[in-house]
Parts: sequence; structure tokens; C-alpha cells
Amino acid sequence: MAKPTAKQIWNTLSKVDVSKHTEDRGGLSYLSWAWAWGVMQDHYPDLTIKWQGQLDENGIMRDVNIYPGGSCMVNCSVTIGDVTREMWLPVMDYRHKAIANPDARAISDAKMRCLTKCFAMFGLGHYIYAGEDVPQEKPKGLSVQHQEQRAKERANA
Repeated sequence: MAKPTAKQIWNTLSKVDVSKHTEDRGGLSYLSWAWAWGVMQDHYPDLTIKWQGQLDENGIMRDVNIYPGGSCMVNCSVTIGDVTREMWLPVMDYRHKAIANPDARAISDAKMRCLTKCFAMFGLGHYIYAGEDVPQEKPKGLSVQHQEQRAKERANA
């Protein structure tokens, strides 16, 4: 069986309507990671996930990148066949501000948000990040830049 191409993956996942599986928090839409995982497993059960991190001062591998001041970033990659996408996300509080010295729960939450965001790089729910509610047909004859500008205008309206 042939491995899917990036275009095939995008064409499959970008058409999935995720709107019934999002929650609004603090003015942003969040897609349920459990539901997103289910969709990914329905379409690409052999996908793999890799978490990056860094060694701490004691030589222990941590699943976060720690910055001066104690704020942290999580980073993951997802591979489907030969296609890999990578995403990162700061560990944040409910106001979307980086947390200094986050606890395990905050890191775990950030990891699942990061994973879901990485799925969007393959197409699943990507339109959430453009401020749209549901996938729309691309207007014929408009350049990608024009389409992106229209999405920004809708988000700011």
C-alpha cells in the first residue's frame, strides 16, 4: 500500500468539520484533543508522535524546553508515512500568558494542545487558527495571499 502524500493527507483532514468539537475559552477556540486523536486514528492509525525536550542541569531529559525566567515550551512532531509536521507551544495560563515554573498539569495540558495544533498542520481544524468556524470552499480565482487576507478580515470583524 502506498504511503499518503502531504497533499492527500491535507485533502482528507482539511475537509473535516470540527466545529461541534470545539470549546471557546478566553476568546479562542480549542479543539478537543481526544476527538482529534480519534479522527487521526480513523484515517492514519500508524501515525507516530515524538516529543522533544532538553537535558536539565542534572542530566535528566525533560519533556519541555526551559527558558530563562522559568517559562517553558513544549514541542512535538507527528509523522504520517513519510510526511512529518512539527509544532511548538508555550506552557500558558488561562490568559494565554507563559507560566514560570509550570507544574506537571500545566505541562500535560500544553502537550495535548500542542499535539492538536500539530494535527492542524496536516489540515485537521486548521481553519480554527485563521479565525473561521467551519471549512469553506476556497473562492475561485483568488490567490492564496488574498484568501489569507480575507480570513484575517473575517477574524477581525
